Amino acid sequence: MSDKFNPRAAIAIGITVLCWASAFVSIRDAGRHLDPGPLTLGRAGTAAVVLLAVWALRREGLPKRAAWPGILTAGILWFGVYMVALNWGEQLVDAGTAALIVNIGPILIALLGGWLLKEGFPPRLFLGITVSFAGVAVVSLSMSRDGASSVIGVLLCLVSAVTYAISVVVQKPTLKHCSSLQFTAFGNAIAAVLCLPFAPLLFSQLESAPVSATLHVLYLGLFPTALAFLTWGYALRFTTAGKLGATTYVVPAIVVGLSWLLLGEVPTLLTLAGGALALVGVAISRSRGRKKVDALKPPVEAADVAAPAAKP
Repeated sequence: MSDKFNPRAAIAIGITVLCWASAFVSIRDAGRHLDPGPLTLGRAGTAAVVLLAVWALRREGLPKRAAWPGILTAGILWFGVYMVALNWGEQLVDAGTAALIVNIGPILIALLGGWLLKEGFPPRLFLGITVSFAGVAVVSLSMSRDGASSVIGVLLCLVSAVTYAISVVVQKPTLKHCSSLQFTAFGNAIAAVLCLPFAPLLFSQLESAPVSATLHVLYLGLFPTALAFLTWGYALRFTTAGKLGATTYVVPAIVVGLSWLLLGEVPTLLTLAGGALALVGVAISRSRGRKKVDALKPPVEAADVAAPAAKP
């Protein structure tokens, strides 16, 4: 892959970052009126309807047979389990805390990529893992004062980070056999079908909820899901997941700012310190260290598979 600057890819990355950051805040507010399962159905269903319509208009045809295992995995884990766990977690912790925890995903992807894709391991990966999980422990400690439910919220966000990491490792090779549109459209369709049992509850909760809840469902489906996943997949074709992931570490900062402005929520200083420690661990795991020989030669990473901040 070329390291040459690609303005279209850069724009795509910017759109992805802003949409995924806003999703944490939107989920937090929508969660006041909708349960995790119904919210996932509304989000995945909206994205699937829109994307399948675009897919039909473009006449791309069905993905190749080799792409279906990856699409199925993403449909279950990324568009399904990830979203349910995050929706549930954000009912127990604030949006900024959720974003800080989910953003340990790049380390998990580097670990899984080195193991499953035989990409090797960055030299400081395991040190970074230790530091990051120490940060998660600090966040859990800071939330324990709010009761067991808040700790459960942290654990649910960890589930989101793990399912997200698995999905991104699967996505990269899958995109060799299908387009980003096919991957996202059919992945969301699979998640929506799996969440259909929540349909009666979704409609009953929307009926009694304010209009803002419906707008949140539509927004989450159209922008952080349909648009952002397409732009992420597009950008991924021009660079590695690790390099792309480095551009999205600003997501927690954006989430904290939006959460403060729109919801009046700010994590405690101890929570912010733990989140910062977790992100330092991510940075350590991605650092290259010094070359022992041939100092003039640009260093090469042992594994360049870390992923972006999790898309909510």
